[in-house]
Amino acid sequence: MIVRSAEFEISAVRPQQWPDDGLPEFAFLGRSNVGKSTLLNRLLNRKSLARVSAHPGKTRQINFFRINDGFRFVDLPGYGYAAVSKRERELFAKMIDRYLIEREPLVRIFQLVDIRHLPSRDDVAVHAGLLELDVPITVVATKLDKIPKSQVAKQVRQIREALQTQVEIYPISAEKRLGLDELWALLESDMDHIHSE
Repeated sequence: MIVRSAEFEISAVRPQQWPDDGLPEFAFLGRSNVGKSTLLNRLLNRKSLARVSAHPGKTRQINFFRINDGFRFVDLPGYGYAAVSKRERELFAKMIDRYLIEREPLVRIFQLVDIRHLPSRDDVAVHAGLLELDVPITVVATKLDKIPKSQVAKQVRQIREALQTQVEIYPISAEKRLGLDELWALLESDMDHIHSE
């Protein structure tokens, strides 16, 4: 995929603010500090389109990015961030749920987990909820460059077991650009499928 244009469109807190032109959307979801902004920037070959913060949990709205005037990446607020008040966490959860359940143009959800660790309770609970939606899910195991190659298959297996899932798991390193081509291939096949319908 050649990214000819990628622009930040809107930070939305209410459904009325969501873009309404029906372009296909790919949502990215994960715990705070899992490397979501870095992945979005690397996929789009931009340095800081999605803001990478030293303070996790900075994404407080749903951020929409318009790509090639043909589809969107949607950056959902990170979950499981302890420094956010319980009330704020509940508001985030409501906002995310509403988007995931109600959003017609949503094509696929990418749930990010850290390949170095077993999924957290939040990761497991979120994944179980995602499996109930009528939208394809892909697990992206980030920070691949931080573990030895010999450990990758074992870590992926343990993540699969912890999430109790059959969905595909893509190990990637945004920093070293490992696995990004495979993610793009998946996105492109989704787009081809939409255009052939």
